[in-house]
Amino acid sequence: MVNEFDKLQPGKLLLASANLLESNFKRTVLIICEHNESGSLGFILNRPLEFKVCEAVAGFEEIEEPLHMGGPVQVDTVHFLHSRGDIIDDATEIFPGLFWGGDKNQVSFLLNTGVMQPSEIRFFLGYSGWSAGQLEEEFEVGSWYIAEATRDVIFSDAYERMWSRSVRSKGGEYQIVANAPELPGLN
Repeated sequence: MVNEFDKLQPGKLLLASANLLESNFKRTVLIICEHNESGSLGFILNRPLEFKVCEAVAGFEEIEEPLHMGGPVQVDTVHFLHSRGDIIDDATEIFPGLFWGGDKNQVSFLLNTGVMQPSEIRFFLGYSGWSAGQLEEEFEVGSWYIAEATRDVIFSDAYERMWSRSVRSKGGEYQIVANAPELPGLN
């Protein structure tokens, strides 16, 4: 039987298990952008912040979309995922049609001139990161599930339902897990 951790690679969703109660990751959906012998890096998709990109990121004064909490690491940095690697230099392809990073000035120009739409990009404050072997240890204790990523999930604004929908998409017993209350003792 293949260990679920063995399926982890860039472009996969990392879903917090129902019993992961740590506040930074409780019921989160992350996209993995980097996974290798040095560690792993990803961004939380379902944690929009209370402020907009235009209020926090210089050069993006016209972007009224929410800024998202990418994770607890280096929260003084801004990262972005987008679908326009065809026109943004230095972008890294995560899976077909999804790209990470690139030339920030070019992105600003493309957005401010309307060549690129705000719905084609998602901005993150900070990131989620794991050192070598750390994520594997977390898998061994049952903290995470892996699911297939799609552009629809990455750019969805259905934040409240993203975790349960993503877990449910795994089928089988996960359909029951997806309906589990956050605090079972209170039911």
